[in-house]
Amino acid sequence: MTIYLDTHLDERARRERLYGGDIFVYSPRPTIKALTEFARQLIEEAFAPLAPEQAQFELPVERFVEIVAPLKPRFIHHPQTLVLLRALLADLAGDLEGTYFDVPRMRVATSHDYLNAGVAYVLHPHRDIWYGSPACQLNWWLPVFPFESESSFAFYQRYWSEPVPNSSSNYNHYEWNKVGRANAAKEVKADTRKQPKATAPLQLQPDLRVVCPPGGLILFSGAQLHGTVPNTSGRSRFSIDFRTAHVDELRSVGGAPAIDRACTGTTLFELRRASDLSPVPMEIVKLHDPHPPEDLEGVVYKPPVGAM
Repeated sequence: MTIYLDTHLDERARRERLYGGDIFVYSPRPTIKALTEFARQLIEEAFAPLAPEQAQFELPVERFVEIVAPLKPRFIHHPQTLVLLRALLADLAGDLEGTYFDVPRMRVATSHDYLNAGVAYVLHPHRDIWYGSPACQLNWWLPVFPFESESSFAFYQRYWSEPVPNSSSNYNHYEWNKVGRANAAKEVKADTRKQPKATAPLQLQPDLRVVCPPGGLILFSGAQLHGTVPNTSGRSRFSIDFRTAHVDELRSVGGAPAIDRACTGTTLFELRRASDLSPVPMEIVKLHDPHPPEDLEGVVYKPPVGAM
C-alpha cells in the first residue's frame, strides 16, 4: 500500500492505483476549503452560541441529537453544497462527463462514548462495497475541523487481499433506504439497525491512520476495510464524505477486488453525472443489479419534508 501526497498522476492512472489499494491525500486547496468552510458555517450556526467541538460537554445527549438530526440533511440538500461539490470535482476529478457522484454526507464522531449511535454512529470495520456500492466506488473524506489520530478512522491493510467473513448477505440496499436511514435520529442509546459487519474476530493491529488539515482530503477505494477509531481526543469530530464512480468501470463492472461481498441491491440509483446531474443509465444499472425493483419509489432515500 502506497500513500500518494498531491500526486502528479492523471485521473485514470490514479483510479488504477486506488483500485490496487493505494491511498491519495491532498493538501488544502481552494475548492476543498470552500466546501468544508460552508459546512463549518452551518455547523457553527446550528450549535451557537456553543463551540461545536465542545458542545457535547454542555448538552444532554438528546439535545445534541436534536441539533445534529436536521443539520445533516440541511447540509446535504442545500443548493450551495451541490455548487461547491461540483466545483471540487471539476478541480480534482477532471472528467465530469464520466464521473458520477452521490450527495456529500456530514458525519459526527463524538468523544469518549458520548454518542455512538444513530446520527453519530461509530462505523465498525467495514467495506463500503458490503452496502451495495459498485467495486469501482471511490470514497472522498474531508475534515471540517482539525483532528488527530485519536479521532481519526483506520485502514486495516492486511484485509485488502484477505476475505473477511461478514453478514453482507443479509443486507439489501433498497430496504436500508426505506427503513434504516430514516430511523437514524431515533437511535440514541444503541444502534439497532442491521448493517453488514464482520462475523469473525479481526486482527486490527497494526492499522493505518491518515491525518490531514481542514481544506485537504483523503481519497480511497470503497473496497478498503476501514472503520472509525474510538474518539479519545476530547473533541467531537465533524467530517464530510462523498462517493464517486467512473463510467468506464461501471460499464465494464471493473474496479477494486470484491472478494467478500454478498449484499443485494445497488447504490447506483443515487448517483448523478457531475456534468449535467443525469442519472446512471438503466442499462448500466442492470449490469450491477439485473433485476432492480419495478417501482423505484423508496429506492432512493428522500429526507423528511422540511429537512431543508
